[in-house]
Amino acid sequence: MKKALSALAALSLPALLHASEANLEMPAGFASDSKILYWGFAVVLLGMLFGYYQFYRVKKLKVHASMLEMGNVIFKTCSTYLKQQGKFLGILFLFIGAAIALYFGVLEGMEIYKVLLILAWTVVGVLGSYLVAWFGVRMNTFANSRMAFASLRRKPLDLLNIPLSAGMSIGVLLICVELVLMLTILLCMPGDLAGSCFIGFAIGESLGASALRIAGGIFTKIADIGSDLMKVVFKIGEDDPRNPGVIADCTGDNAGDSIGPTADGFETYGVTGVALVSFILLAVDPQYQTQLLVWIFVMRILGVVSSILSYYINGAIAKAKYSKADDLDFEKPLTSLVWITSILSIIATFATSYFLLKDLGHNYWLGLSIIISCGTLGAALIPEITKWFTSPTSTHVNDVVETSRQGGASLNILSGLVAGNFGSFWTGMVFFVLMLGAFLASTEFGMANIFSEYHSIFAFGLVAFGMLGMGPVTIAVDSYGPVTDNAQSVYELSLIEDDKEKAKKEIEDEFGFTPDFEKAKYYLEANDGAGNTFKATAKPVLIGTAVAGATTMIFSLILMIKETLGIEPAQILTLLNPYSILGFLLGGCVVFWFTGSSMQAVTTGANRAVEYIKKNIKLDSNAPKKADIAKSQKVVEICTEYAQRGMINIFIAIFCFALGFACLSSPASIGGDDAVCLFVSYLISIAVFGLFQAVFMANAGGAWDNAKKVVEVDLKAKGTDLHDASVVGDTVGDPFKDTSSVALNPIIKFTTLFGVLAMEIAISDDFKAIAPYVGIVFVLIAVYFVYRSFYKMTSK
Repeated sequence: MKKALSALAALSLPALLHASEANLEMPAGFASDSKILYWGFAVVLLGMLFGYYQFYRVKKLKVHASMLEMGNVIFKTCSTYLKQQGKFLGILFLFIGAAIALYFGVLEGMEIYKVLLILAWTVVGVLGSYLVAWFGVRMNTFANSRMAFASLRRKPLDLLNIPLSAGMSIGVLLICVELVLMLTILLCMPGDLAGSCFIGFAIGESLGASALRIAGGIFTKIADIGSDLMKVVFKIGEDDPRNPGVIADCTGDNAGDSIGPTADGFETYGVTGVALVSFILLAVDPQYQTQLLVWIFVMRILGVVSSILSYYINGAIAKAKYSKADDLDFEKPLTSLVWITSILSIIATFATSYFLLKDLGHNYWLGLSIIISCGTLGAALIPEITKWFTSPTSTHVNDVVETSRQGGASLNILSGLVAGNFGSFWTGMVFFVLMLGAFLASTEFGMANIFSEYHSIFAFGLVAFGMLGMGPVTIAVDSYGPVTDNAQSVYELSLIEDDKEKAKKEIEDEFGFTPDFEKAKYYLEANDGAGNTFKATAKPVLIGTAVAGATTMIFSLILMIKETLGIEPAQILTLLNPYSILGFLLGGCVVFWFTGSSMQAVTTGANRAVEYIKKNIKLDSNAPKKADIAKSQKVVEICTEYAQRGMINIFIAIFCFALGFACLSSPASIGGDDAVCLFVSYLISIAVFGLFQAVFMANAGGAWDNAKKVVEVDLKAKGTDLHDASVVGDTVGDPFKDTSSVALNPIIKFTTLFGVLAMEIAISDDFKAIAPYVGIVFVLIAVYFVYRSFYKMTSK
C-alpha cells in the first residue's frame, strides 16, 4: 500500500499545489470592516458549548450494566477501525506534506514560516475530518446503550429525544468547529496567505472525508451483509449474539452511518464555503467583497442559531403532544423539526440580509435572500420527496412488500429498482426548479452588476450554501439512524431477556421502574424504521450540495482557462464542439465504474466474511449464548482489510483520471483549443451522472431496507419466506444506499476541486506541449487500477 500511496502522491501533488498560489488576498480594510464577525465568533463558541451540553445530557443518562458493556464493546471495535484509518491517513499525509514543503520551500523559494503555515492548515483540515468522526462515533455509542435501556420504560418520547439530542450534539459541534477554523483563517491569517491557507485546509479535509466515507461505506456493508445473510441461512434472530458478524455489523453501522457522514458533512460545509469565498475574491468587484464575505459567514452563523432554536421549539411541541402517549409515529416530530428549521432560517435570511446588504442598492439583498432561500427550502422539500420512496408508510415501500408475497426476492428487487428510478426523477425535478428559481432571481435583480456575466454560477453555489444553512438539523436527523439501529443490537446483545424475572427485579431495585420487554422491542424496531427513512432523506441533500457547489468550482476552471489561454469560453464551451460530447461520455464512464468497483469491494469482502462466520458460528445448545469477542474482531479485520483495498484502487484511479483527462485537454492535443472543452464537460458529467446515480441508489436501498422493517414490525413475519425475500432485497440495497451512493458525494467534490488545479498545469506555457503524452500515461495508470478494482478483488 505504501508504494501505491507514494506513486499517487508523486503523480498528483505538483498539479495540486501549483494553483494554491492563486491571488486570493483579502480586500483592503477587511479587518476593520468585518468587526461583526468577531461577535459571530463568540456566538459560534456558544454553539460549541450547546453541542457539548447535549453530549453531557446523553452521557449522564442511567443505563443497565449489561447494555453499557455492549455499548463499550462496540466503541472499542470502532476505535480499532478508526485507528487503522488514522494510520492510513497519516501515511498519505506524509507524502502530501513532503510535496508541499518541496514545492513551496524549494521550487518557489517561499519563506519557511509561510510553508509551515500552509502545511499546518492542511494538517488541520485532515484532523478536522478525522476528529469530528471520533466525536460522532463516541456520541452515538453513548446514545445507543442509553436508548436501548430507555425503551424498557414505555415512554416513547424518550426514544425520540435521546438519538435526536445525540444528533444535534454532533451536527452543531461539527459545524461550529468548521466555522471557528474558517473564521480563524479569515480574521487571523495574513491577507496574502489567506487564500493558500483556505486551499490547504480544503485539501486536507477533502482527503480525510473521502477516505473515511469510501472506506466506511465499504466496511459497513460487508459487515451488514455478512450478518444479515445468517438470518436466512441459519434462521436465527436479527442480532443473535452467537453470530460473530453482529458486533462487526454494529461497528459498520458507525463506520458507514456515523464516521463517514460526520467527516463528509464537515468537508461539505468547508469546501462549499471555500468555493464561495474564492468566487467572491476572484470575480466580484472589490467594492462589494467585504460586505459579501461578512454576509456569507453571518448567514452560516445564523443557520446554527436557527437550528438550535428550532430544536427547542420542536421539543416543546413534541412534549405537549406526546408526553403521555403510549405509541408514537417517530417520523412526525423529525419532519416538523426539519420544517420549523427551514422556516426560521428563511425568515432570518431575509431579515439579516436586509440589515447587512441594503446599502448595496437595487434590492440586491432581496435577490440574494431569494436565491439562498431556494436552497434552504430544498433542504426541507427533498426529504419530503425522498420519503415518498423510503418511508415504511409510503406506497412504494408497501409495493415492495406486496410484490414479495408471491414473487419472492426477484420481485422485491425489481420493485426496489422502480422506487429508485422514480425517486431520481422527482428529486431531479426539484433540483431543476430550485436552480431555475435561483437563476431567474439572479437575472431579475441584476446580479450581473456585482458578479459579472457569471452571476448564475454564484446563484447555483448559493443554492448549495442554502441547503447547508440548516446543516445542524440535516446532520442530526442523519445521525439519528445509526443510534436507533445500534440500540436494537445492544438490546439483543445484552441478553437482558435471558432471565426476565432477574432483570425485572434488578431494574426495579436499582432504577425504580418496571420494564416492559415486549413493548421495548416494538419501540426499537419502529424507531429504527424512522431512522432508516431520515438517513435516506439526508443523502440527496448532501449530494445536491456537491452538485450545486461543483458549478462554482467549475467556474474557477473556466475563468482560469480564459485568463491563461486568452480565449473566450463561449467559443469552445458549446455542444457544437465534439469534445463536449466526448467529455460527457467519459464522466458517465467513471461514475458507473466507481459504483461498480465500490460494490465489488463489498461483494468480495462479504463473501469472505460469510465464509468465516459460517465456519465459526456455534448454534448448538451447549454453546454459550453470548458474543465471542475474538471471533467478532476477526470479522472486523476482514471488513477493514477489504475496505482499505477497495478504497486504494478507487482513490488512485480517481486521481489519475482527473490528471489524465486534464492533460489530454491541453491545447497541444489533437483538437487544439477545442480539446479544452473535454475536461470541462467531464467535470459537468461527473456531477450530473453522479447526482442521478446516487439518488437512484439511495432511494432504492431505502425502499428495500424499510420494506424489511414493515415485514418485521407491522406484519410480524420474521422467519417466513416473505421475511427471507425482504432480507435478500435489503442485502442488495445495503451497498446501494450506504456505499456507492453516499461516496459519490466526496467523489464529485474532490474531482471538481482537484480538477481545477490539474487543468492549470495542463494548459500552462511550460507544460502544455508535453501534457497530452503525460495524460496518456495517467489514463493508462487509472485504467490499470480500474482493472485491479475487479480482477484483483474477485472472490476466488
